[in-house]
Amino acid sequence: MSTNSIESQRFHDQLLRLLRWEDLDEEYIRQLITLAKEEDLEGAGLEAIPPSPGDVTTSAIATDETKRAQIVASEELVICGLPLVPLILDAYGTDQDFEALVEEGVPMREGEVLAEFSGSATSIITAERVILNFLGHLSGIATNTARFVEELHWSTTKLIDNRNSVPGLRVLEKYAVAQGGGWNHRVGLFDRIVISEKHFCQSHTVATERFANAVDRARHCYPNLPVEVELHCLDQIPAIVESGVEVIRLLNFSLCDLTKAVELIGNAAFSEASGPYCLQDISQLSNIGLDFVSCSTVINQSARKEMNLIWCD
Repeated sequence: MSTNSIESQRFHDQLLRLLRWEDLDEEYIRQLITLAKEEDLEGAGLEAIPPSPGDVTTSAIATDETKRAQIVASEELVICGLPLVPLILDAYGTDQDFEALVEEGVPMREGEVLAEFSGSATSIITAERVILNFLGHLSGIATNTARFVEELHWSTTKLIDNRNSVPGLRVLEKYAVAQGGGWNHRVGLFDRIVISEKHFCQSHTVATERFANAVDRARHCYPNLPVEVELHCLDQIPAIVESGVEVIRLLNFSLCDLTKAVELIGNAAFSEASGPYCLQDISQLSNIGLDFVSCSTVINQSARKEMNLIWCD
């Protein structure tokens, strides 16, 4: 389906979504930070409460004073997560003068300074690992996504994520995908109808008539949501095209069958290849006319990126 066709689709905004920082619930993000803080200081998750909660090393030997610190890239990366830093420092009770020195989603070289801030030295030391854990994880996803997107650079095919995410971190991880240049598939079970064979409680191939009936029922119940159907073989495609779904997901199709599927679907629906694709697979998928490539690998096989927190003086 051409880009012009995408623009004219009724569900364009729901099918091509980019989570921005402003789309995230700050209170929810603060809850995640509090959980991370309690895990680090109070042993949250353990049955037995630690006898000496808190940062025992810092409280024993560090002298508190106001210090200025920098976050520095230890390797090449696409930075993501800087808006979290002032929220983390706030959770640790330190006054701050935070300044992001680069924009989110920008490729950085080793040794480049990403941000500066000042505050209580003991609070900064105590918050350091939580800051770097969030930044490292999200930057890893953004960096990995950027590599996949680069393989689609000359193609109209768009890279999208899915719901394969760490429980509790989904909105942050999808935000990181967007910062890496990818697009966001549905955030949860609430914002798109995706019908698969599992919904019929059968492990064998479901008759296409049952899919078509399910599409009609779903549309009747939720007329304002896009409908996607997940298929496993070419023979299912013609009847599903006739049902008028917005998206046809082609799960674990071979390259040869994907090419045939795109021809069968034509401009009647969006085509989405879905599978555990590696970087080498993406370049092969870039020139067969797919609308979307859905790839769990960008999130669940990303490697965290390393950064350091250093004192300015």
